[in-house]
Amino acid sequence: MKKMTYFCRKYILLKLNIMKKLILTMLMTVCGLTVTLAQKPAQIKFDKTTHNFGTFSEKDPKVTCTFTYTNIGEQVLVINQAIASCGCTVPEYTKEPVKPGEKGEIKVTYNGTGKFPGHFKKSITVRTNGAVEMTRLYIEGDMTEAK
Repeated sequence: MKKMTYFCRKYILLKLNIMKKLILTMLMTVCGLTVTLAQKPAQIKFDKTTHNFGTFSEKDPKVTCTFTYTNIGEQVLVINQAIASCGCTVPEYTKEPVKPGEKGEIKVTYNGTGKFPGHFKKSITVRTNGAVEMTRLYIEGDMTEAK
């Protein structure tokens, strides 16, 4: 009978050690996930989302503006792509990841060569790894006829 109690105690202690290890592992996993999820993802904030070129002549049909943005998140921000709504508009953007608190730029050039004079409005779709994955920027202006 004493041998039986000895083996029962050993068995119970072994089970308790296994349970302690399991509970500790689960607790560490939950803590790790909590810390990871508590960080804010990257987030892009533009100084402005619309630019008006005003009036410009058909003689000088290329106009350029720069949209400046800041990463206000806690992770690095990556611009995956910037696509214009028309081939006459070309966006150029920062390819390197932007650290939290730092700034980047998207330079947009409109080329009105061969286009009819008048008002235009174009959009640039910006896709990022941020909390808001898509943002639209707009450019507009009035190209006057060359005289």
